[in-house]
Amino acid sequence: MAEALENWQRGGFGLYLHWPFCQAKCPYCDFNSHVAQTVDQDRWAAAYLSELDRLAEETGDRILGSVFFGGGTPSLMEPRIVGAILDRIGRRWRLRNDVEVTLEANPTSIEADRFAGYRQAGVNRVSMGMQALNDNDLRRLGRLHSVAEGLRAFDIARNAFDRISFDLIYARQDQTPEQWSAELERALQLCADHLSLYQLTVEDGTAFGDRLARGGLRGLPDEDRAAEMYEITQALTTSAGLPAYEVSNHAVPGAESRHNMVYWRAGDWVGIGPGAHGRLGIAGARLATEAPKAPGAWLRDVEADVAGELPRVPLEPVEAFEETIMMGLRLQEGVAIPERAPVNSKDFASRVQGLEDLGFLRRVEDRLIATEAGRPILNALLRELLA
Repeated sequence: MAEALENWQRGGFGLYLHWPFCQAKCPYCDFNSHVAQTVDQDRWAAAYLSELDRLAEETGDRILGSVFFGGGTPSLMEPRIVGAILDRIGRRWRLRNDVEVTLEANPTSIEADRFAGYRQAGVNRVSMGMQALNDNDLRRLGRLHSVAEGLRAFDIARNAFDRISFDLIYARQDQTPEQWSAELERALQLCADHLSLYQLTVEDGTAFGDRLARGGLRGLPDEDRAAEMYEITQALTTSAGLPAYEVSNHAVPGAESRHNMVYWRAGDWVGIGPGAHGRLGIAGARLATEAPKAPGAWLRDVEADVAGELPRVPLEPVEAFEETIMMGLRLQEGVAIPERAPVNSKDFASRVQGLEDLGFLRRVEDRLIATEAGRPILNALLRELLA
């Protein structure tokens, strides 16, 4: 038990709640999201509250530092439902005095009107799926808002919340480095305290993936052009005072996403809702949790008093170590290497030394950090490091 407490105390303890519904499925999205014409929100609220009670029985002794409403599109939830969930969380866990409560939102006028209600319910940080500041590209990405509508929603959010983040996708079809530079400059002028800036990736099983397999989706940048856009991203955000603290995330110092830091620092988190994942230290074991993906199946299980999750999987020490390295190296601060890593220490040290000699990794006391040259090729570094 001491080891489990050490995990959440060192890396933090958070709660992720997944709302699986969207107005439309974006063609690049591989998240567990579903389009539904109607949703019985009271029925779903009762299921979430039931799961909160169940998981609080196991983890209620911990201090909760963050709550994250993700999806899907959780800004389709009625504010009263969000308020009921946060009220139950506050009664079942001890909260940090500065607990971070984030809700993902699409910047459409329908959802923006709810921002004041979310703030009153207890949300103190909003993460907006802006994705582009170009109307043509928004249409290509399957987004339902225009640039003007997104900017109006951002203004409403800025008046409602102290902390605001928004996402942008770059390396889009036919996008040039010069266009991305201008778009990012415009985004930085909006004065958000956090930006998530992702290179467009085409995943199997998505509409974009199917289109690419059929020979469509033309105009995607080659590796050199995408790398140039990555370098532009680092330079402009650093100059604007929002340096990268993680591979794709940039923030004013002190405005980093506390919830996502729980993931990257190998803390513990409760995952609730269809397809939600979690990591829990229970009785000295590191347990991976996962909920059924199908919304209807998850809801029926919970209503039948069946736990809304699949059988838990204890992570072997090597698996937990590799996961810690994979997540921690994404951070600018790097990852602490335990003295007794559950791998062949000589082999691992040799791999670290080789990548260090090439200038991709550096060691600072007990921490391993990806260098400026290593971060753009992090996946390749991890394959070599953990082979």
